[in-house]
Amino acid sequence: MHPKAEDYEYNLDRALNTVVGVRTTIPEDAFTAQILGTERAGNGVLINDSGLILTIGYLITEAESIWISLADGNTVQGHMLAYDQRTGFGLVQALAKVDLPGLPFGNSDRAEVGESVVVAGAGGRHHSVEAQIVAKQEFVGYWEYVLDEAIYTAPSHPNWGGAALIGSNGKLLGIGSLQLESTLSNNQSQDVNMIVPIDLLKPILEDLKTRGRTVYSPRPWLGIYATEIGNRIVLAGLAQDAPAEQAELEVGDIVLSVAGESVRSLSEFFKTIWSVGDAGVEIPLRILRDNNTLDIIVNSIDRNDILKRPVIH
Repeated sequence: MHPKAEDYEYNLDRALNTVVGVRTTIPEDAFTAQILGTERAGNGVLINDSGLILTIGYLITEAESIWISLADGNTVQGHMLAYDQRTGFGLVQALAKVDLPGLPFGNSDRAEVGESVVVAGAGGRHHSVEAQIVAKQEFVGYWEYVLDEAIYTAPSHPNWGGAALIGSNGKLLGIGSLQLESTLSNNQSQDVNMIVPIDLLKPILEDLKTRGRTVYSPRPWLGIYATEIGNRIVLAGLAQDAPAEQAELEVGDIVLSVAGESVRSLSEFFKTIWSVGDAGVEIPLRILRDNNTLDIIVNSIDRNDILKRPVIH
């Protein structure tokens, strides 16, 4: 499944050389340490000739050290510039000169199901996979995360985090986020990669580079892990010391409505929360617990307020 240079009209090896390895260490007392670990590894892709690297945000959030492995064999230190909670993108700046070109952006909105692509990890052709786009559809993450249209590719890349999705024209279409199991029309299942589309980055890139955040107001965050069972939303977990836990929500609670609006899907649940207002707003929930209906107010916060800030090197 490794790509062969002769099968592509663009310079495959040059494109693959833009993909780098990303390794991070996270303090043991960091909020995400218990969930994501204190040592993380994945990929990123150079997007300009000044050492700016695009990756998936969970690799670098709360990192106290970041090391970048380049295609030329060198390893350089990196600094976290930004992690955008809405899209999931993360930006890292290499702290040494990088004599490698960046990969130009493609147009993910124009990518079509069935298009041949390469899902590239750091290390060239032997760490990359020939694939196809098998779907473009909504993705909802149980951790209060929604993409209106994610890209799904198969076969899946085994080291998907931060992998580069390279389109048939040799341009960057997105960044790998997850590996999922998908059921096909013939009822057979296969592993796919979920990719965050590059077009989501374009309107916010300059703000992330210069300000470390976007102009958008932060969304309200409750600190819940929810699942969809039938047409019911069930709380499967609560983040420690987060607003939901402080409001005495419990695992197993069934969410009936948000601010008076009935919710029957995870997407509807999260989007209704976000529609109430910006981070800090009170979120009224009606829940079902042990056959009793309860009204609970959750005082939302900005998720970034509980995360450790990057250290200036």
